[in-house]
Amino acid sequence: MQEKCLWEASAREQAPVTAPLDSDISTQVCVVGGGITGLSTALHLAERGISVSVLEAGRIPTGGSGRNVGLVNAGLWVPPDDIVAALGAEDGERANRVLGEAPARVFELIERYGINCHATRTGTLHLGHNPKGCNELARRRDQLTARGAPVELVTGTDCERLTGTPKIASALLDKRAGTINPTEYTRGLAQAACAQGAALFTDSSVTGIERDGDRWRVRTAAGSVLADRVVMATNAYTQDDWNWVKHQFFTGHYMQVASKPLSGEVADSILPDRQGAWDTRTVLSSIRRDSEGRLVLGSLGSGERRPHAYLKCWADRVASFYFPALGAVEWEYTWTGNVAFTPDHTLRLFEPLPGILAACGYNGRGVTTGTVVGQGFAQFITTGDDSLMPLPIKTHKAIASRPLWSLAYESGFTLYHVGQCLRVTM
Repeated sequence: MQEKCLWEASAREQAPVTAPLDSDISTQVCVVGGGITGLSTALHLAERGISVSVLEAGRIPTGGSGRNVGLVNAGLWVPPDDIVAALGAEDGERANRVLGEAPARVFELIERYGINCHATRTGTLHLGHNPKGCNELARRRDQLTARGAPVELVTGTDCERLTGTPKIASALLDKRAGTINPTEYTRGLAQAACAQGAALFTDSSVTGIERDGDRWRVRTAAGSVLADRVVMATNAYTQDDWNWVKHQFFTGHYMQVASKPLSGEVADSILPDRQGAWDTRTVLSSIRRDSEGRLVLGSLGSGERRPHAYLKCWADRVASFYFPALGAVEWEYTWTGNVAFTPDHTLRLFEPLPGILAACGYNGRGVTTGTVVGQGFAQFITTGDDSLMPLPIKTHKAIASRPLWSLAYESGFTLYHVGQCLRVTM
């Protein structure tokens, strides 16, 4: 088993040729962060004729934009009524509507720019792992259908056919959604942004931002960008203390393990329509197949610096529980990505200082949320209209005791996975 991200190892879509920033330049908008949010912002600004420069600390992609599960999900992680309860009726329904439409926006970009990211549009499956989970799916189905969403609760033999396992009593099929290779999608956004005229600089970590007259100067080790507006799109990979985004989320992790390509009758019965799936466990797990037939398992928690025997034990346990006829599986890759969590599981869009926009707290829904936030930022910057954004720009208090939140989450995830390995729980 290699510690390497499957999506990068198997990617056919290439990133554009880039170099570090090594001079002082001027532009209308400077975007900090070359992930999905930053690249979507840059692409949509460039489409509108706005000069934009992107500063990425690593390569394309470096962070969670290329390391996630690759689910093109609709909505937030929490059910629609809970979103309304957390945000209020106006903002909650706005988030439900905009993020419900988000998969269509992702797929439209893929089609418009010919992004080769192995996209599927057969939906996603939310798996009821026990009676309580099945009741939760029925509740979500009722809330979503009341809002006109094309979802279906499948049970019995239909559920077994879609999932490939009799262990799931019901699954919520969301026909708006699908899957992608997230590394290829992110690189495709970068190619499209550059083709539209955006300037992209990699290996260009930002060291600070300061006022320069009525503009902002964004500094790197070897150069700077002077801009009218700045977009902070660093999300879960924000590290520097000067970066205001750091105080608006706490860090979690998501680990994944991928098999070697599988074939045969049993393997072909697992998610035969290639939906991505995740379950209703408190420490949720995900299941999907890639374009070459690999079985990809994931769960909340970090796999970094964990013995491969531990990761193999966990993956074997999950695979044998759901798909016992599959037999022994040879695991090929393992990797972990960061997740930006917030206590209420909703995102934050804010303006830390006049002329600077920031976003974070996607809570594991980065592919779709990052795409629409970028579109919304571009429209807001050029016209002042914020209607494409999932939420309006608001002031948020810093999250207190962020390290304790992270420690509590990771400790709980680890204990759960140890219980799975020891067959205490599943």
